[in-house]
Amino acid sequence: MEFEGQYLTYEEYIGLGGELDLMPFNLLEFEARRRIDIRTQNRLKDVDSGEIPQEVKICEYNLINSINGFASAMTNISNNGNVASFNSDGYSESYITPAQIQDVVKSKSAELDDIVRTYLLGVIFNEQHLMYLGVD
Repeated sequence: MEFEGQYLTYEEYIGLGGELDLMPFNLLEFEARRRIDIRTQNRLKDVDSGEIPQEVKICEYNLINSINGFASAMTNISNNGNVASFNSDGYSESYITPAQIQDVVKSKSAELDDIVRTYLLGVIFNEQHLMYLGVD
């Protein structure tokens, strides 16, 4: 499967200290790029990767790492049968509730939005703010 239009190439990702293999990187890069596209009204879509601002590349690097960390944490929760804590002294287990999982997902979504705002707010590309929504 070909992944085209990447804002951050695999070589750039590795150069920044990334440790993922190529295919997990491609999948996470796609997800991070979609998040950026939504917040920038697709202003970077179809732009040559050499023209992508440095702030966008670093933003995407941080998004990839954050999304990957979240995915790993959710996999661990799933593999542990949603066990939140375990006490072998008197043997007891407590479980993560669906509401707690929903809170974690909301928190992670807010964290990803914060990353995008931190790196892209105020960035000008083609004489327009990347995150401009048409209101002054």
